[in-house]
Formats: sequence, C-alpha cells, structure tokens
Amino acid sequence: MDPDNDAKSASDMPSPEHQRPSGVDDATVAAVGKLSEALECVERARGHLYSFHQLMGHADLLLGDAVDALADAGHTATSERIDTDMIGRNIAPGRWTFQLVEEFDDGYWGPLREHDRVVRSELMEGRRHVFEAEMKEKRRTHGRAGHEATPTD
Repeated sequence: MDPDNDAKSASDMPSPEHQRPSGVDDATVAAVGKLSEALECVERARGHLYSFHQLMGHADLLLGDAVDALADAGHTATSERIDTDMIGRNIAPGRWTFQLVEEFDDGYWGPLREHDRVVRSELMEGRRHVFEAEMKEKRRTHGRAGHEATPTD
C-alpha cells in the first residue's frame, strides 16, 4: 500500500462538513437541497428589497432637491404641491420601505432561515450544501488542476 497515494485520495475528498451523513438517502439530500435553494432565492429577493429600500430613500432625497430647485427657480406653487404630496410619502399604507424590510425580515426571511437550520440539524447533522457538494463530485475531473475537492491552503 502506498501512503502517498492514500494521502492524495483522502485530500481528494470533499471536506467532512460537506459529506452526506451516514444513513441519509438520496431523496432526503435532494429535498434538503431544494429547501436550501428556496432559501437562496429568498435571500436574493431580500437583496432586491434592500435595493428597493435604498433606491426609494435616495429618490425621496432627490425629489427634495428637485422641489428646492423648483422653488429657487420661482415655481413656488409647483414646488409646494409636490413637496406636500410626495416628500416623505408612504409607499404602502402607513409604511416606508424600512418598515417593509423589517416586516419581511421578521415575518418571512427569519422564520424560513430557522426552518432551514432546523431541517439541516435534524436530517443532515447540521451540514450545509451536501447536495451541491455531491454535484461537484460528480462533475469535476478528479486529479486535474482546478478541479480539487477542497482548497489546498
């Protein structure tokens, strides 16, 4: 038996935190992977919500600048009309975007993250991305540079 070859084989395996726990079947790995994919999609939506939040805040400030510029240009009635109707206006009944962000985080994003954590704890010994790690193993070329199982550092 060649110890160098055994060492290479061990280092050419996914890290333990990405390996399927003993006794876990394909259907469970796929189902937990689908749950993680759903959470990742919600994470992306959350990012868009934060972008919306920041864009709307910036737009309100720009609108304030436009109102000031209209007033400075002598268009007082127009400036006051827009100022009164639009500056600081809610984007949903009683809500600015920060309130939507908080409601989303507390009412949807947080609970889904907790379900994902609990499912991984109960079914996968807390391991993340096992489905993806197995996909990587199937798709990479073992022994080829750039196709390593784990980082070398």
